[in-house]
Amino acid sequence: MGVSREGFQWTPSSGLKSGLPSIGVVEPPKKLRTSEDILDVIVIGAGYTGLTAARDASTNGLKTLLIEGRDRIGGRTWSSNIEGYPYEMGGTWIHWFQPHVYRELSRYGMKDEIVHSTDFNYRHNFFSFETASGRREMSHEEEDELFSRAIEKFCNVDGNLGKTVIPFPFNAHWNKDVLQFSNLSVADRIAQISHDLSSDEQHAIEAFVLLCSGGTRDNSAFLDFLRWWAAGNYNYKTLLDTIIIFKLKCGQSGFARKFFDEAIATGNLSYLFNTTVTQVDSSKTIVQVRTADGQRFQAKRLICTVPLNVLSKVEFDPPLNRAKQEAAALKHVNQCVKVHAEIKDPEMRSWSGVTYPDNELVIGLADGRTPAGTTHCVFFGCNAKLQADEDVEKTLKAVKAFAPMDVERLVFHNWAKDEFAEGAWVWYRPGMEVKYLEALRERQGPVLFANSDWASGGWRSFIDGAIQSGTEAAMTVRDELKAPSRNDGSRL
Repeated sequence: MGVSREGFQWTPSSGLKSGLPSIGVVEPPKKLRTSEDILDVIVIGAGYTGLTAARDASTNGLKTLLIEGRDRIGGRTWSSNIEGYPYEMGGTWIHWFQPHVYRELSRYGMKDEIVHSTDFNYRHNFFSFETASGRREMSHEEEDELFSRAIEKFCNVDGNLGKTVIPFPFNAHWNKDVLQFSNLSVADRIAQISHDLSSDEQHAIEAFVLLCSGGTRDNSAFLDFLRWWAAGNYNYKTLLDTIIIFKLKCGQSGFARKFFDEAIATGNLSYLFNTTVTQVDSSKTIVQVRTADGQRFQAKRLICTVPLNVLSKVEFDPPLNRAKQEAAALKHVNQCVKVHAEIKDPEMRSWSGVTYPDNELVIGLADGRTPAGTTHCVFFGCNAKLQADEDVEKTLKAVKAFAPMDVERLVFHNWAKDEFAEGAWVWYRPGMEVKYLEALRERQGPVLFANSDWASGGWRSFIDGAIQSGTEAAMTVRDELKAPSRNDGSRL
């Protein structure tokens, strides 16, 4: 297991240190397995989209080069293995309702790796709710009833819990009923129903939705949440189960390793880590790629998995279409803050809480138990209000605002300052999805664009959407390059 240059951890004895151990670190960082001047396909980015695309291309016999700027696989989804316990730095939770994820877990014989991250058999079995109205504790049953009632009001735009507006969340296209909500912000939707909301209900909606968006009430699109709601079968408890309850015992880096190792085993995959792509030239039939250190590579096809918020850092010739450029300049809004805390008290294992709006961290919950018997909790803030690597004391104060806690360790990755992401999972601004989604998905000549940020399915933003997008891109390349009578440029 290597040590990534990314991420941070803090303990009272060692203070703040950068760099985290992870089984996702690739050593050696470079392996060129082909001497061919022109590859079949180059994949930019080794997140789940890029890993899926590279694996599927290489297992189909295509000479593939995977180029990644980080020292590890996983992109915005990776785990740090500290003292036998995986801390998930980014994407975490999965569910069997996410079809592409479950297909891959089945492929690798990992269905038994799914674990429930909460346990309600401990003394501190309660939910703490601190809002502008004060602080109180309630049972988890009362918590669920409050949030379910509030979120149903938020999403019930048609008198049918949104079912007639988004009857099929896995379709990227929009019907006329959706379009009337496409420009609404979260704040706009709350204003529409404010007459029917108690103070508790409004605080519940805002805390939960901003946990999902990582943005603000004003810049977060209501339509994004409505799509999540539909993917969760128009039910709060089902949505909760699919997005924040079940995770992998081995950690996400253990899952991602399966993709990478299978690709390596084919003998068709070359890779370069710690290597940043700066230029893509597709003005001719063959795509040419240049890296920051001056290396050049050529391929018949290229799959670009660079996230939306950093897409403009790559120079394309011919330039990206105008809509792609506009969307990349606008960027999505998710500036989520995610902080892990190792808590000495094992009885915190059944706790969760909200502190909103007067804390930099909004929601916290117990999320596992370490081999040492301590409780692992995870906390979320939004809009990059807290820079944990810049002020640990402020971070500790924000964590302890939820409940009295003896914190033995903090672990986190600052996604807002991440040079290869500049944000967490995608959440569009009002109007962005309808205006830009199809353009973001469009290929340009031999260059295909694949990423969870513009996946067509209901689980856009999620690991499932990343895998779906990588699968579709690799299938397109396979069909074009493996056709018996192909002409390399004829099917563009």
